Amino acid sequence: MQKTIFGKTGLLVSRTGFGCIPIQRISFDESTALLRHAYENGVTLFDTANSYTTSEERIGIALSHVRDKIVICTKSSAFPPDKLMANIENSLRMLKTDYIDVFQVHNPPIVPRPGEDGIYECLLLAKEQGKIRHIGISSHSKDRAREAVISGLYDTLQYPLSYLSIKEELDLIDTCREHNVGLLAMKGMCGGLLSNAKAAFAFLRQYENVIPIWGMQKRHELEEFLSYEKDPPVLDSVLQSAITADKEALSGNFCRCCGYCTPCSVGIPIHNAARITLLLGRAVKEHWLSEEWQNNMRLIDKCFNCGHCKHHCPYKLDIPVLLKEQQAKYFEILAAAG
Repeated sequence: MQKTIFGKTGLLVSRTGFGCIPIQRISFDESTALLRHAYENGVTLFDTANSYTTSEERIGIALSHVRDKIVICTKSSAFPPDKLMANIENSLRMLKTDYIDVFQVHNPPIVPRPGEDGIYECLLLAKEQGKIRHIGISSHSKDRAREAVISGLYDTLQYPLSYLSIKEELDLIDTCREHNVGLLAMKGMCGGLLSNAKAAFAFLRQYENVIPIWGMQKRHELEEFLSYEKDPPVLDSVLQSAITADKEALSGNFCRCCGYCTPCSVGIPIHNAARITLLLGRAVKEHWLSEEWQNNMRLIDKCFNCGHCKHHCPYKLDIPVLLKEQQAKYFEILAAAG
């Protein structure tokens, strides 16, 4: 397992990180086995969040016995400051630890600064008390991400990066390097939309200061990324051609599955419904054409344009319109499938 220094934190971490959103979906026994297997094979950085239901608890159960040998990054979007401090305390309990290596402000609408809303002061206090060791930020806005990096206030940045990222997003890699800010790359597989893990790995591996946090919930997924660590794929013409083909197929507006549009007040599973036709073309059709998913797509008829999803989309998608478009195409595909 290759290691790297995590920006100005000075922490030595594995170049492959473990994104712990998906472990909520499996049993506690399965998540314990998966997390321990990752650690035993060299993965030392684990990223989670207070809002990821049981994710922190599962890390605590699986890895508290090797706490001094791993780096834990977690985050919270809580406001005001007293709620944020309560979340920090809760994270410490769930993770079974007395300190958090990197605590990140979770996709804030503005970049928290001293003397504004008290959030940054809360983080400084937690740091003074030894509850957190480094202050980071996550964002889905390239402009806020850049602002945070150049502010000098944050040790780390977490931002969605993949081979579908545009130039302005990839420019953040150099900005982080110039300011010695550790960079975690989330959504390396674009929320499951990409299927070529080898190309995804090779693309991000070319940037020495980027630490991808791959979201994994199955043993074979972990084994695949571990195999790439043992024999890192080179971004050759074959992989570049695959990337080019994906870029052409996925150009335009599409849902990145970040989840910030949820929950929907009428129960529409927006993060997959808004990209259902892309999933039909890139995954097992039977699952997405099931009766369950037919009912999910019918829920779109109940949308009353409350605006919640549209206003919370970091990519400025007109989600209600996108859902209607996807619904129409979905039932055309369903009818053609017989």
